[in-house]
Formats: sequence, structure tokens, C-alpha cells
Amino acid sequence: MKKECHQHPSHKQELPRLNRIGGQIEGIKRMIEEGRYCPDILTQLRAARAAIRNVELQILDRHLSMCVTEAFLAGDPDAQKQKVDEIRELIKRFD
Repeated sequence: MKKECHQHPSHKQELPRLNRIGGQIEGIKRMIEEGRYCPDILTQLRAARAAIRNVELQILDRHLSMCVTEAFLAGDPDAQKQKVDEIRELIKRFD
């Protein structure tokens, strides 16, 4: 299955968010090294997971808005089916 759209959207605007998430992860590692209270660590893990999920949703939205839309506007039934199948697989992996 081809996994490309004609022109890839840029995801560079997500880099600052990913850098902040990296900082959150480093903070969680320090909390563990310091033997911090379990619920505090879990709260920070949950926040990092939510931040990752938000980045994931932004990239999915961009994919739908650009790559999938492009396939449908092109009128190519094979490309359309490929994008629908691709979205189905992505949805199955979302938890």
C-alpha cells in the first residue's frame, strides 16, 4: 500500500510541542529517580500521554485535510479506496 500523498504536509509546527513533551518525559524520569509519590508520577504520565495524543490528532487532521482530500478531488477511485483503507487502519490503531 502506497503511504504518500502527492505533496506531504509540513508537521514542523508540532516540533515545539514535541520538545515540551520531551521535557515532560525528562521531568518524569527525575521524579522516578527522586522517589516521588506514585500519584504525582501518574499525573505527569497522563499529561504527557494527553499531549502526545493532541499532536497525533493534529497530524491526523492535517492528513485528512490535505492528503485524503487530495485523493478525492483527483477523482482516482483506486487512490480514494487506498486512503479510506488507510484511515480505517489508523482508526483501529488509535486507542
